[in-house]
Amino acid sequence: MTVPELDATALPQVFGRPVPLPSGVDAPFHTGLTEHRLVLQQCTCGAWQWPPEVICHRCRGFDPGWAETEPEGLLYTWTRVWHPAREELRAVVPYVVAVVELPAAGGVRLVGNLLLDDVATAEIRTGTPVRGLFADQDGYTLLQWRPV
Repeated sequence: MTVPELDATALPQVFGRPVPLPSGVDAPFHTGLTEHRLVLQQCTCGAWQWPPEVICHRCRGFDPGWAETEPEGLLYTWTRVWHPAREELRAVVPYVVAVVELPAAGGVRLVGNLLLDDVATAEIRTGTPVRGLFADQDGYTLLQWRPV
């Protein structure tokens, strides 16, 4: 899978470095991001799920597996942030936080930044096709989204 590299920087790190949960249940997701792959939980029964769990939401089987999926989806909902949640974000408002639905992964929804050329005035519509971009930071990788 070839995904273009990110041509914009991520928001400043103010909420801490994203790391796998202490249980490690989401470690394959984080490892996939560092390899520029989107890896989500998929059970042998075919069900996709996010967030990951030790049990399948559909068949109740234990230890669902993981599968790679294309980082492509549809904008499910979004919000344009005008007021910084932290002082460190004051210089980067406005920015857009998006929920993206992944049809190829059973409709799983992920949250991330929506990257736009002109965030303040861009027309944003739910249902817009988006593609994931991998943003390498200091020792971790974020998945962000851009309209296609």
